Amino acid sequence: MADASTGLSQARKDVPSGTAALAKGLTLLDMVADAETPLRFADLLRQSGLPKPTFARILRTLIAFGLVRQNEERGTYVIGPRFLELSHRVWDTFDLPTAAAPELERLSAELGETVALCRLDGDQVQYLDERSGDGLGVRVDTGRRVPLHCTAAGKVLVAFQEPGFARALLERLHLDRFTPRTITTLEALQADLTLTRARGYSVSYEEHLNGVNSVAVAIAGKDGTPIGALVALGPSSRLDASHIHPVGRELIAAARRITGAAGAIAISSRPRPRTSQSQTPDDLACVLPWGAQLGEAPVWDPATRSLYWVDILHPAVYRFDPATGVNETCETGKLVSSVMPCGDGSLAVATQDGIEFLDFASGTLQPLVDPEAGIPENRLNDAKVGPGGAIWVGSMRLDASKPSGALYRVAADGTVTRKESGISVSNGMAWSPDNRVFYFVDTVPGLIYAYDFEPGKGVLGNRRVLARIPEGEGRPDGIAIDREGGVWCAIWDGWRVNRYLPDGRHERSIEMPVPRPTSVAFGGEDLATLYITSARTRLPASTLSEAPLSGGLFACTPGLSGVPITLFDKGQGAA
Repeated sequence: MADASTGLSQARKDVPSGTAALAKGLTLLDMVADAETPLRFADLLRQSGLPKPTFARILRTLIAFGLVRQNEERGTYVIGPRFLELSHRVWDTFDLPTAAAPELERLSAELGETVALCRLDGDQVQYLDERSGDGLGVRVDTGRRVPLHCTAAGKVLVAFQEPGFARALLERLHLDRFTPRTITTLEALQADLTLTRARGYSVSYEEHLNGVNSVAVAIAGKDGTPIGALVALGPSSRLDASHIHPVGRELIAAARRITGAAGAIAISSRPRPRTSQSQTPDDLACVLPWGAQLGEAPVWDPATRSLYWVDILHPAVYRFDPATGVNETCETGKLVSSVMPCGDGSLAVATQDGIEFLDFASGTLQPLVDPEAGIPENRLNDAKVGPGGAIWVGSMRLDASKPSGALYRVAADGTVTRKESGISVSNGMAWSPDNRVFYFVDTVPGLIYAYDFEPGKGVLGNRRVLARIPEGEGRPDGIAIDREGGVWCAIWDGWRVNRYLPDGRHERSIEMPVPRPTSVAFGGEDLATLYITSARTRLPASTLSEAPLSGGLFACTPGLSGVPITLFDKGQGAA
């Protein structure tokens, strides 16, 4: 966005005579609406460039008409309720093809690929409009209908439907009739749709047409149900795995502009500017430039002397050997968010279907228990084995839009106990060296909680805030504990890893060459190496150009060692 004071100056130049005050008010509305985070009075005044009395008078008028609302608790200003009332009137006459046309033109020119507008038509997808790219891309005929299950547009239109409607739609598809290269089971399609909801966009790699890849996003109506989809299609040689995900991000932004909908993703999608004020170990290095979409959940396995970790959005569990640099892959075929070594050499993992046991060599999964069976809009996220041997796992809504997440304790016999509820994005968890304090992260509000913990009982009490990370500095993600009780936390969109003392003081930071570090774990000889996973999901091309190692695995020796992990013992159900 252009500098707001420049915008006001330009407004004074271009408006018809006698309407300057109106132009100032409308430009001030733009400032409030376009702010990445709600602004305070002083911030708005400074950006406006207006005299304080004039600014205050305009702001009071906007508030009086319900166009701006003040959050008295935070002292910030946001768009007011009157816009919601007006929006309902707009939806009554909303013309999707006309509203989407400018975005189709812009996207096609910028991406150099074919971009189309689609809608759901019974059991198929219909193309409503299209713009071709450079003339060497994919041809799309307006009015043509294509299948739901093997096209990016079809999958995204189904993924964001009301669950009952989506199920009925899927049951009518008869997937077994289709060719082997497409999804041919309802289970596989459901896994793909879960990934689509988690990412915010769908992808198709030559599923419908040989040599053609596509990526699509839903255009949400006033109740959140898709009224259409934007899809980009291109030759698989051009729109490959390294390019298709950044295009997905561009489509998400375009879909929001078409309807003015802000979208449901509550976690920041824009990293803060990079700074260089942190203390970075000289040996910080990218030990594995993997390019993961959402690298997460690192854990050191002493038996194999390797680091397990996952990519949530390109579902796989990895085993990295720091001695050889080899990163073995076990593709799970469905969303997996955490991995935990077991005493018998197997792995416990958190998947979209609950806690399961994974055989890394074969990729086979054996279910233990699903703490949130019957809640399809949620998924499990971070998980750790507690000091008594039970699994502690948190959940979150797939799109992070509501605080519907919870924290559970899962015993070896599958007994589930809910310990917390009302969590937005359940994330990092760890225990103090003496096991008497439990730390837990809720990412969206930016909080690291501390609880009193009773070893052997799994009882939590006396919840308090250890640290609160201001939104402008990023969001807290995965955590790990060192032997002195320090809490290391990856700061999503913050370009850094922070260390907090047990009393909550911020002791130091490690500056990262990527904006989205996601989690941390101690490993290696004497647990003296700090491993750091990262993500590249939804990063704009400009940021990826500045931080090409996004999605890589990093390591350094911060001068402090970690504490050994607890292995999950399938034979006992202790706390």
